Amino acid sequence: MKTADLIRLLVLSAIWGASFLFMRIIVPVLGVLPSSFIRVGLSSFGLLVILLLMQCPLRFHGKFTSLLLLGTVSSGIPVLMYNIAAQYLPAGYSAIFNATTPLMGIVVGSLFFSEKITLTKIAGMFFGFGGVAVLTHTGPVAMTMQVFTGAAACMLATTCYALAAFLTRRWVSERGGLDSKLVAFGSQLGAALLLLPPFLFSVTTNPPASWGDITVWLAVAALGLGCTALAYVMYFRLIADIGPVKSFSITFLIPLFGVLWGAVFLNEQITLAHLTGGLLIAVALWLVLRPNPVKSD
Repeated sequence: MKTADLIRLLVLSAIWGASFLFMRIIVPVLGVLPSSFIRVGLSSFGLLVILLLMQCPLRFHGKFTSLLLLGTVSSGIPVLMYNIAAQYLPAGYSAIFNATTPLMGIVVGSLFFSEKITLTKIAGMFFGFGGVAVLTHTGPVAMTMQVFTGAAACMLATTCYALAAFLTRRWVSERGGLDSKLVAFGSQLGAALLLLPPFLFSVTTNPPASWGDITVWLAVAALGLGCTALAYVMYFRLIADIGPVKSFSITFLIPLFGVLWGAVFLNEQITLAHLTGGLLIAVALWLVLRPNPVKSD
């Protein structure tokens, strides 16, 4: 992996590491559907402004419909699912489930996209999942129907992430590629169109009791523009450059940065569990990201 790709991987992990915090601030106030639509709607608008300011031609070379469909899988459904989970699960649990994306990527890739599966990759995924579990452990949670609903929502989201990464390669990268800003804009627009009808139905039949204060809307802006618009531009570029499976490794780093932000901004204590989890994650990244050995004839 090139140094520039590794830096983007780390920066994207840091950005997405804050998203669970923002969701926990926003969803209890605005509700699931308003929070979901406003996030992707704001992201779509922000990306359009970026494209216009940079004078980037809105030429999709026959891929616009594919991008709209991709957006429903890569963003629309996962955003909705994680907001559902934010009602019932601690942020740490959502982060743990988010880290199953590489595992789902191996399953989806091997079943539907002829992706080669190796013992090294499998070992790396399990090391990473174990590290995230240690790192984000928040104590036992009683298995209620609400907790089961939140867990199922997270698993559906990670399955969508895995599927979307392979669809991006097939629909975009292997068909000549496209500027990552256009891919991000088209996909976010697709997500917004998916969520618009249920959003309108929700606010007309059961509007939020409160539309929140400045803290909520600063969190909305950070989530929509930073954790979604900017983040998806970087993510689609990563998929094009290093491939879907290696891009999935970002899910191991997100909880690591969540702990770091807690220590820096909230004076949370870093424990032995954090150090152990970090070591397991480092091993996982080495196993997943190391180049495949070249076989001699």
